[in-house]
Amino acid sequence: MAAMLGGGAGGGDDALGQLGQFPLEQWFFEMPPCTRYWTTATVVTSILLQCKVITPFQLFYSFRAVYYKSQYWRLITTFIYFGPPSLDLAFHVFFLQRYSRLLEQGSGPSPAVFSWLLVYACTSLLALSSLTTSIPFLGSSLSSTLVYIWSRRNPDTRLSFLGILVFTAPYLPWVLMAFNMFMHGTIPKDEILGVIVGHVYYFFADVWPGLHEGQRPMDPPEWWVRLFEGRRGETAARDIDGDMAVAAARPAEVH
Repeated sequence: MAAMLGGGAGGGDDALGQLGQFPLEQWFFEMPPCTRYWTTATVVTSILLQCKVITPFQLFYSFRAVYYKSQYWRLITTFIYFGPPSLDLAFHVFFLQRYSRLLEQGSGPSPAVFSWLLVYACTSLLALSSLTTSIPFLGSSLSSTLVYIWSRRNPDTRLSFLGILVFTAPYLPWVLMAFNMFMHGTIPKDEILGVIVGHVYYFFADVWPGLHEGQRPMDPPEWWVRLFEGRRGETAARDIDGDMAVAAARPAEVH
């Protein structure tokens, strides 16, 4: 599915092009950390499923199984299961890592912002799934959330579908929904759920600050940022203190 899309998703960031130019190992380690861990977990889960070490019944999200039977791992495994090894899995992996990587790279050098986006998206999807839709596997929903946010942040990027239909990035989620409806004959509830969660994030992260004097309710809290940047921040503070001490000592040496 994702391989049918072409266009400027970010200049040289086309993963398939990188696969043809660089070793697979280099391509893998060039992914930012959150995207790399998610991609790895997805592939490993699929392999374990193929080897019959685990089954889908151990992975899906169920409110009763999580909160009544204390099977808390389902809060994570529901986002990393896309089925056994297949061409469809390859499309899903390519698709999630492509737009996840583009968003994570655009969030800055620290993983704090993007990881907080993932926390928000996963929490919202789990809550909505529990209250309304009861979708057992939410990996496609999470991927759809990231696709929607990326598409709204890149309104001028042009994409093509099957080399025939050319459109700008904001139409990407709807084109994918229409394709899934055509292929499967059912309404893609998981993708609709992802678009809803993605739109809420986009509104409060990108639109709200311009309407309310720069308020940014979707930014990660300070304690979350410190989890990723605390050590680096302390090192930087020590370097600054050291430079100030050296600067203060120089006049004394002259006298």
